[in-house]
Amino acid sequence: MNIKEAKQEIIYTIGAYLAQDENGTYEIPRERQRPVLLMGPPGVGKTAIMRQIAEEMGIGLVSYTITHHTRQSAIGLPYIAKRSYGGTEYSVTEYTMSEIIASVYEQIERSGVSEGILFLDEINCVSETLAPTMLQFLQYKTFGTHRLPDGYVLVTAGNPVEYNRSVRDFDIVTLDRVKKLDVDHDFTVFKEYAYRNAIHGSIPAYLEIRKEHFYEVKSDADGKKFVTARSWEDLSDSLKVYEKLGQPVTENLIGAFLQDPEIARNFAVYYELWNKYRNIYRIPDVLAGRMPEDTDMLKNAGFDEKLSLIGLLVASLTQEFTACDEEKKVQTELFGILKQIRSEIAADSEGGSVLSLVRDHCDALSDELDRKKNAQMLSREEERTGRTAARILHDLSGLLAREAGGDAAGDYRLVKVWFADREASRKENVSLTGMHLENAFAFLNSVYGESQEIVMFLTELTRGHFAMRFVEQYGSDSFYKYNKLLLLRDRKKALQDEIMKLVD
Repeated sequence: MNIKEAKQEIIYTIGAYLAQDENGTYEIPRERQRPVLLMGPPGVGKTAIMRQIAEEMGIGLVSYTITHHTRQSAIGLPYIAKRSYGGTEYSVTEYTMSEIIASVYEQIERSGVSEGILFLDEINCVSETLAPTMLQFLQYKTFGTHRLPDGYVLVTAGNPVEYNRSVRDFDIVTLDRVKKLDVDHDFTVFKEYAYRNAIHGSIPAYLEIRKEHFYEVKSDADGKKFVTARSWEDLSDSLKVYEKLGQPVTENLIGAFLQDPEIARNFAVYYELWNKYRNIYRIPDVLAGRMPEDTDMLKNAGFDEKLSLIGLLVASLTQEFTACDEEKKVQTELFGILKQIRSEIAADSEGGSVLSLVRDHCDALSDELDRKKNAQMLSREEERTGRTAARILHDLSGLLAREAGGDAAGDYRLVKVWFADREASRKENVSLTGMHLENAFAFLNSVYGESQEIVMFLTELTRGHFAMRFVEQYGSDSFYKYNKLLLLRDRKKALQDEIMKLVD
């Protein structure tokens, strides 16, 4: 299965393990709740989906790479305690709290959430001394005498033996105590992830042309060579920051992430072409509705160049779709806070200060974000939305400090005007993005007609999370038109295939 399918299966598993009957008893008894073993090659996103699952389900997450731990840190350190048996006192060996179990309790205290995931990575690389303890933990959810709290589900991950010389093969006794999910790399899933998480546009465009370069792990006479999904994502982060700072993107930089000289060299060449195409095609002009002078060059371009052009269009539009989505989330957050402020003003018979209320809510929002981040229950998307809203509230407090008259009703009217101006600006950006989308379709139709280029562009849009959210929320005449044509073509082809089968 691919990593997206594995993620969904883990969500279902956690849901089943946490399900209780009317008496509060687990539907699947604790001892029958097999730990999940996620087995797959390195860098496909096994750790990343744990964060996503915890965020989406609103539960806690405690992660450990088990190879970093000894038997002592897992089960605790021994100490001598006094116990009385049959009237006689004895010295007995007990153990301090397991570091791993203690971390789970700390996470529960920090977050206030009693359900979650304990994720142990590289589970099949444990040391000889820790292996028996780990088998006990997989079966009984205890390290020594310390028990994993109810409500926490154990998920583990490991690499197949061909990827790691330190790997120990699990025997049947161990495998019979886990729920094993085998995962493999999948470019289609990565591409969907790329559009959702703003991976640099040159990367999915390049990999669409050279899919065989998406994932590679091999050894030859020159040593180990590897490129993983993690490699591409980390490279993306550096590309975006280097471009922002105006620093040169060199083959050495690319090769530091893509540990295969040939793939690194090929992508470095493509990255230069990507920037060249971006300048030649003047994507901002195209989206603004200004047609290039030399359309023959576009018509006669090679297939790879056309794919790059479509990739540039999609990348630019995706930035706009994402910005529209973020602006709406920020406005929704601000609206909710201002609604609370209005209620507090109405409830305060003495007429509270709008400025002080805005400052209080700004501080409360920042504190809540800090608390959730400290508890590792804050996604990057949520943090970006929350921090932006807090910054805007801070700016609003500055406006009120300069212009407020001290009358609560009058000051709140000032706030309403301020919010209405922001909303008008947001809607203007939505309208502009919608026009850019229509212009992109018009450009492709003008140059290529209703051909494969339109189909490729439409296909890329449908893969994009934020593109589809934009279309669902605000509509697009051209998207609906060409999508309908594409569906009709597919239906026509299916009917023709059925007819040919009957004829044969």
